[in-house]
Amino acid sequence: MTPQTSIDPSAPGAALVRVAAVTGAGGGLGLGVAVALAQAGLHVIAIDRSPKVAEAVAAHAARGLRIEAAVLDVTDEDGVRALVASALERFGRFDVLVNNAGIHPKTDGERTGVTAMSTAQWKEVLDVNLTSAFVFSREAIPAMRRNGWGRIVNMSSRAGRTLVGTAGVHYAASKAGMIGMSRVLAAEVAADGITVNCIAPGRIESPMTQQGDEAQRARLVGAIPVGRIGTPEEIGHVAAFLASEHSGYLTGAVIDVNGGTFMA
Repeated sequence: MTPQTSIDPSAPGAALVRVAAVTGAGGGLGLGVAVALAQAGLHVIAIDRSPKVAEAVAAHAARGLRIEAAVLDVTDEDGVRALVASALERFGRFDVLVNNAGIHPKTDGERTGVTAMSTAQWKEVLDVNLTSAFVFSREAIPAMRRNGWGRIVNMSSRAGRTLVGTAGVHYAASKAGMIGMSRVLAAEVAADGITVNCIAPGRIESPMTQQGDEAQRARLVGAIPVGRIGTPEEIGHVAAFLASEHSGYLTGAVIDVNGGTFMA
């Protein structure tokens, strides 16, 4: 884990500034969430395994947002533990965790069928998409409990809610697992002032959703009732609410943000 900057989130005389971490924040949806949280007044640690995360957040930090980069592979359990410990040492608190890191390997924009999928491919997706969220949550919850307040936002997917033709079995399992894990966590920590909720995005502009050709994109957009693909900023606004003081009576929920393609 390599912090790229060191910023004190508590300016003299300022109100409480909560500290948040967002995984998979090097671009796309994760960066949109990280920026939205920073715009809401949080101090945000934007985490990604690519060193390019530093460049991604630099422009936002330059315009005064409390946002910094940290290079970390979320499957590195020791690294996750070190990042949480570092935040506690520097800021004395760890308030918000957004488990957004995720991968969905495809071939030419098409999902890998189950009979063509190796066990290694299965494990890689589950490790990044689900196990990392478990480990990060486990490490962050004690700090939240000490302060009697916390917010965990887990990024699921429409593929975790219903059949999605482009989703491989490993990806769908990881995103459905995120929902099940979140419900149990929500019940376990509710009395500690901590909420745990899921966002289940539909098709959102990101490097992952840009796989495939124009014909595939046109077909997918045509199936969205609102007639367009969503933006990272729209997911960011939902995450900012779930990470706020105003969401204290909302826990164990799944918020579907998909342009109407799935209505529970």
